[in-house]
Amino acid sequence: MNSLDPRQRKSDVLLIEDDPKIVELLSLHLRDSGLSTEAVSSGNRGLKRALESDYKLIILDLMLPGLDGFEICKKIRAADKGIPILMLTAKSEELDKVLGLELGADDYITKPFSIRELLARVKAILRRTDTDNSKRGAAQGKLLSFGDLQIDLEKRIVSISSGKIELTAKEYDLLLLFAGSPGRAFNRQQLLDAVWGYQFEGYQHTVNSHINRLRSKIEADPSEPRYIKTVWGFGYRFAEPDEL
Repeated sequence: MNSLDPRQRKSDVLLIEDDPKIVELLSLHLRDSGLSTEAVSSGNRGLKRALESDYKLIILDLMLPGLDGFEICKKIRAADKGIPILMLTAKSEELDKVLGLELGADDYITKPFSIRELLARVKAILRRTDTDNSKRGAAQGKLLSFGDLQIDLEKRIVSISSGKIELTAKEYDLLLLFAGSPGRAFNRQQLLDAVWGYQFEGYQHTVNSHINRLRSKIEADPSEPRYIKTVWGFGYRFAEPDEL
């Protein structure tokens, strides 16, 4: 779509989509919203661009030549890239939505879609990102410590006594939410609303999956968690200082 050398180009949104009509439609409306775009039509090329450049947002189709959207999302998150991802697909099955969220997608919309709804979701994702960046800017140099666990708010780095821990964007957001309110109990819907957004009501099992993965990374013994406690019959809470 663009012939410029990628090193000379800085776009806001990466479109990984193989339907040229959808690319044209999205590019037009995103430009009208003040966002520049770059488009690629294959999964392999899309992953390469996602890993080598920083974008404000990636709009990712699920069905692509080469790597599919699930695999691309998984590899982006495994590379610790926190770029927001909006999954765009013709599929509407519940399992696809859940898998997309669990792999680290920030939102999910199915074809055919309303361009107004898609733009609203894009703006909501970018607002959340701007808010997170503002919070990080206000927290420069701030380090949260809980026993052997440390959270560097400026660098978004989590470490324990054995070294740095690699967390996905959603795992980090969950941990930060807990750590910001030690002792407060959150139910699954509250966690879903705070970290994923209100539109994911009904996907509480996604929270469980992320909690389990987070525990496997920060807890010495996930079956006897020290930091993220289960509140039986309700949800989860972060340990209070005297428990650590």
